[in-house]
Amino acid sequence: MIPDMVKIGISASFFHEDPKRAIFKGMTLQYIEQNVAHWLMQRDVLSFMIPSPDGRTRRETSRVTLDAYAQELDGLVLMGGSDVCPETYGEKALRPEWNGDRIRDEYEIGLLNAFVKLRKPVLGVCRGAQVINVAMGGTLWQDIGTQVPNALCHRNWEVYEQNTHAVSIEPGTPLAKLYPGATVVKTNSIHHQAVKDLGRKLAVEAWSEPDRMVEAIRWSGPSYVFGVQWHPEFHPEGDRSYIDDRPILDDFLRHARTHKTAAYAL
Repeated sequence: MIPDMVKIGISASFFHEDPKRAIFKGMTLQYIEQNVAHWLMQRDVLSFMIPSPDGRTRRETSRVTLDAYAQELDGLVLMGGSDVCPETYGEKALRPEWNGDRIRDEYEIGLLNAFVKLRKPVLGVCRGAQVINVAMGGTLWQDIGTQVPNALCHRNWEVYEQNTHAVSIEPGTPLAKLYPGATVVKTNSIHHQAVKDLGRKLAVEAWSEPDRMVEAIRWSGPSYVFGVQWHPEFHPEGDRSYIDDRPILDDFLRHARTHKTAAYAL
């Protein structure tokens, strides 16, 4: 038994009802990626998927809300996955395949607000960083490859998490303090959307090189809200050619433990 374990919630991905699907045709499935849970567990963290309390099958007697999850958990990871719907940030999809998932957007923005209200830490990964930006009033590039001239290839289905590029860390930022002496690092890249206009009270802490796409953002409000465009949970363990994923994880968990300790002291 490990005493006083931190409890971290992970936002769910959705498979919505689809009559064309071979199985579970009339079902909405919610799931998390094992990589994310195991990334957290390496620090003896209890990881929980946070199911959406809403939807067609919600029972009338249920009193469970996103606020209730925020009350019980010590921090939140907004996981990667499907596109953010352009309508969520006031645009129309330029192509039908870029419609994204409006239901998941509303669910994750609700989660973010619930944890921020209690000043509990939030870490956004890939889509999660984009959700943070949109929740704060920012916008996204719907498709880097068609909207940003001379951009790098930020997503390659053939190699997936092995697609990489250089990232420069802004000097003097909290991220830079986690990596003293590091100015340019290597990360994976698995996205075709990206932060365009920054949301309220957000600052950029890292850029892709040489095309200068936003790679890390941080909120300047009263609690920890940080997002990275790469997937730290996919970096090969022990491969020193990549940026070390552990300082970001440890910093997030330090804020979670600090809040947990303060809550016990009340």
